[in-house]
Amino acid sequence: MLTEIELKSIIASGEGYNAEFKVNFPSKIKEVTEEVCAFANAAGGTLLIGVDDKNTVQGVTFDNAKRSALQNSIGEISPTLHCEIYTAEVEGKEIIVIEVPSGDNKPYVLSGAIYVRQGPNSQKLTTVEEMRDFFQQADRIYFDEAPCKAIDIAKDIPEENIRQFRELAGFNGTIADEQIFNNLKLYTKDTFLKNGAVLFFAQNPEQFFEKAVVRCIAFEGTDKRFIIDDKLMQGTLYQQFLQSMEWLKGKLDVRYDIEGVGSQPRKEIWEIPETVFREAIINALAHRDYYEKGARITIELFTDRVEISNPGGLVSGIPRNEFGKRSLSRNPLIFGLFERIRMVEQIGSGIVRMRDLMIEAGLTPPEFTMEGMFTVIFRRPFDFEKWVERWAEKLTNNRVKILREVHANNRVTKRELEQEVGISASAIDNNLNVLKELGLLEREGSDKGGNWKLNYISPQGG
Repeated sequence: MLTEIELKSIIASGEGYNAEFKVNFPSKIKEVTEEVCAFANAAGGTLLIGVDDKNTVQGVTFDNAKRSALQNSIGEISPTLHCEIYTAEVEGKEIIVIEVPSGDNKPYVLSGAIYVRQGPNSQKLTTVEEMRDFFQQADRIYFDEAPCKAIDIAKDIPEENIRQFRELAGFNGTIADEQIFNNLKLYTKDTFLKNGAVLFFAQNPEQFFEKAVVRCIAFEGTDKRFIIDDKLMQGTLYQQFLQSMEWLKGKLDVRYDIEGVGSQPRKEIWEIPETVFREAIINALAHRDYYEKGARITIELFTDRVEISNPGGLVSGIPRNEFGKRSLSRNPLIFGLFERIRMVEQIGSGIVRMRDLMIEAGLTPPEFTMEGMFTVIFRRPFDFEKWVERWAEKLTNNRVKILREVHANNRVTKRELEQEVGISASAIDNNLNVLKELGLLEREGSDKGGNWKLNYISPQGG
């Protein structure tokens, strides 16, 4: 049973991977039971009823009828799950506390459905692929939830790293470090620090997980024959992010908007939008397969593109046609910690945001490959019209239109090309075949779920 001090600490920390608040006892009690089921299928958590989403205690009544309804509803979870349910007084008001353990008999099912905590939200697994991925993870335990028995907390976790996290997360200065670790469920039942916490707080996480680093490589030209810079970014996951962004800033073209800023810092304008890299690198750190010990996250810089890759392809719970619309994490604890420091936003929105930002900047949309390694490719600024002019002798107006449509949207369909170019399906196929023979266009993946790839090569002798 949590004390008032501990409850105040949880409330002050706010909702997240391990905490959920509801201001009222809901009329549909299943809303609460779904959250309980989701916590049990993840790392456990605390559900407080009588607290609003602004971390303010409002209070709630809890009579025998409500208690009975809640217990009966939780009793519908299979296999049987024991939760502590009680009332507590906080700031002179009564709230309902439900402490949910990380279940030992995953998966827990409610009304035939599996619910699981993903970052600060709970999701219902609805597809066979989602369920298959969950079973695979549950069988081997999420990497970030597993214990790291080798770490010495006093020696290996510097106070500075905890202080930095507290500031970024906006935690109240009166909450003890130990209490924050408890609130965030960073310990296993055997009081070992979890792998995710080691990656987030240890001085040298690579001491425990050798490949948990980011390798940044700059090449001369468009292939990998000549390396001109090669660095390893180490430290906490947040520090790896900062170092990687700084490395990219030093390699890419960055100009400054100095008009009308007054005393404000100059606005940096990167050749590829800075936010695009922020999204891609955080995605790689949060979703990589840390069980894969033979590969690192890599950021590869070429004269025409930047490629960011992480071990582990698309999570099997996400069908390709749902990519960019929804998200499942291989590392929900790490994802939740990034959410705490406001480094990730709405689940599943990052892919769409990257695409929109690239298009707004007049650049080619990002390209993705998902087999074995998950890779996102950002094309550097390129004068499309001049490139087309160099191929003028071999490009009809219709072929130029096709290239222009693909340049704007690498997932454009043949049906859409028919409408935009204004020619028949057979004519589209004929022109596509010519563009492929010229080496200007490739098709990656299936006709339904794949994408186009433009090869910005020059004509022979051009």
